[in-house]
Amino acid sequence: MKIDKEKTFDFDSSIFLRTFIRDFLKTESSSGVLLIIFSILAIILSNTELSNFYYSLKNSYLTINFGDFELKETVHHWVNDGLMSIFFLVIGLELKREMVDGQLSTFSQVLLPGIAAIGGMAAPAIIYILINQNEPLATSGWAIPTATDIAFSLAVLAVLGDKVPVSLKIFLLSLAIIDDLGAVLVIALYYTENISYIYLLYASFTLITLMALNFFNVRIISIYLFLGLFLWYFILHSGVHTTIAGVILAATIPFSVKKSSHSPLKFLEKKLHIFSGFVILPLFAFFNADIDLNAISFSSLTNSVPLGIMLGLLLGKPIGISSLTYLSIKFKICKLPDNISMYDVLGVSFLCGIGFTMSLFINSLAFTQGVDVISFGQEYSKSGIFFGSIISGILGYIILKIRLKKNE
Repeated sequence: MKIDKEKTFDFDSSIFLRTFIRDFLKTESSSGVLLIIFSILAIILSNTELSNFYYSLKNSYLTINFGDFELKETVHHWVNDGLMSIFFLVIGLELKREMVDGQLSTFSQVLLPGIAAIGGMAAPAIIYILINQNEPLATSGWAIPTATDIAFSLAVLAVLGDKVPVSLKIFLLSLAIIDDLGAVLVIALYYTENISYIYLLYASFTLITLMALNFFNVRIISIYLFLGLFLWYFILHSGVHTTIAGVILAATIPFSVKKSSHSPLKFLEKKLHIFSGFVILPLFAFFNADIDLNAISFSSLTNSVPLGIMLGLLLGKPIGISSLTYLSIKFKICKLPDNISMYDVLGVSFLCGIGFTMSLFINSLAFTQGVDVISFGQEYSKSGIFFGSIISGILGYIILKIRLKKNE
């Protein structure tokens, strides 16, 4: 076989970016199918004779030992505090890539999904608070309907096929990423108790070290990940939720290296995508979707907590996202991306009402097991997440399906 030594291969960054986004969307939408399967499996196991097996597995302890060092947590906590930190590391990597060299690389590009995300978080929280204003035990759940499940929302969009404009997919992706980043900040700032300032100091020193490595263009990813473990451990013991560790670590990973075409950030993001979408999220769904079917009924929605969550997802998301998007366009603060109308924004806003895994995650922090008043317990709040997410997804699908048919 004869090789032409003079033949060169040009790297086209625009083609690479389009391919990368397409592969990402494919992974996220495909993982949505696994989320459904593992969620159904959790519901079946927790509501049948196999419930003892399920809960013994969920509450069993896993211990890590290194000499005198010991870290002992339940499987449930390892998934929520450990694996979900990796998930948010991926979210942070995605956001940084888009802001440096992607669809959010200019102020005008990040402004519209940013404004939409603010509306999509504020309106559901306001609706929840208004419904639960006379219930003091319910106040901690205000952030539950503010979240968006990226995997599920993109999975619904993928079902609509290739006729969905790429710009609409990117808008949903950007909106959901910023929304989830907002959720991380809420978790870190609001759902934090018993702060240990000495561990926060340790975490700060670790962060400074990571920033120094980035400044001096150190590109060995293993060093960043090794220090990231220390960062995670210190934040775990500081009282701040560990999800913030993943986002902080992502911010320090170098996007590019001087005199090299290699991008440590893109490399790490690509390596973690499959693990995040096909391992972490399904496991999270499996250990958090144990919904008591006896508590899931329309009658349960008469309780203020599940009602506030459902209406926050079902009405708050579309009202907040659509209204702020419309106002920002009307007053010429932003402009809609090509091939997108306000009708499309409405459809996407309903898809953002699919809170599911993210809402379940915040729910696990907002309400603890054993709350005296059952209407404020996790099981009843899950009914609001369940109905709100399903109805929002169906409405979003119908709206966008009608839009695509009109354009045929």
